[in-house]
Amino acid sequence: MKISEILSNSTKAYPSLEIVPPLRGMTKNELLESIAPFMEFSPKYINVTSHRDEYEFREEADGSFTRHLVRNRISETTVCAAIMSRYDIETVPHIICAGTTSEEIESKLDNLEFLGIENIVALRGDSMTGEKRFQATPGGYRYASELVEGIRSYQGSASYRRKRMEVADSSDRYFCIGVGGYPEKHFEAANIETDIANLRKKVDAGADYIITQMFFDNRFYYDFVRRCREAGINVPIIPGLKPLSTARQVNMLPESFSLDIPLELTEEIAKAGNDKEAVYRIGTEWCMMQCQDLIAHGVPAVHFYTMGKSGNIMEILKKCF
Repeated sequence: MKISEILSNSTKAYPSLEIVPPLRGMTKNELLESIAPFMEFSPKYINVTSHRDEYEFREEADGSFTRHLVRNRISETTVCAAIMSRYDIETVPHIICAGTTSEEIESKLDNLEFLGIENIVALRGDSMTGEKRFQATPGGYRYASELVEGIRSYQGSASYRRKRMEVADSSDRYFCIGVGGYPEKHFEAANIETDIANLRKKVDAGADYIITQMFFDNRFYYDFVRRCREAGINVPIIPGLKPLSTARQVNMLPESFSLDIPLELTEEIAKAGNDKEAVYRIGTEWCMMQCQDLIAHGVPAVHFYTMGKSGNIMEILKKCF
């Protein structure tokens, strides 16, 4: 089922999850067992992130250097297929502009359709290590809005095209597309207004819904939604949450994701000092409070960034759903 249909048919907020593909060496069963605890809460879908390929230069015996492809993680398509082999749940792979051409992306779309996957999150992706600004791959897309246009124009296999012509709306396309939104603005945007204007381009290109970057102050989300509606963005906007679990994340998350952590939360964690259990509890309860408040304000769903951890999110799901 498409995420747009799930959103239309849901009468109350539901949880969804996002996982990172495992590093090479983890087995399929280990991956599936790590997801198993979440199934008790019937999440509507699991997003699977995508990571661009990187390269390293190795010195040869003659003193020259050769470039080698480095792939540390299992592909998002393979992870989706593994999840679908055991669990009756929708999987939503991320497709990124970074490090790939439009032809390679179309090949990915063929593979996803073959697997019966009809949902995608379309993102620009990160710069390559060492790059100050994002550089598009020759023959690839520079902006997420261009990627959305490319996915939206995908016609699907001949059998799908025949089915589409037989049944309903010929304007229908195979994939339902989600995109990212930034309540505290993307770090490259000059201001929040410019960032929302760029988000509007993604929606106008054919995005069906928005999932936000994580945030720790719900006021950012509510203000973001207001600004989006005023800018003519009317698709569902799903809040994304991640519970703090270590004191180190107080410094690491703002640096990595260009976001603010409220003073009240940082002060509570500072008081906990070296008590790791206390920090974990503070982060879990803060996220729980955020989730309850969002549900009370009528959000369509709450998306959780698991980062490979399940314990704290399991507690939040038990309390809120």
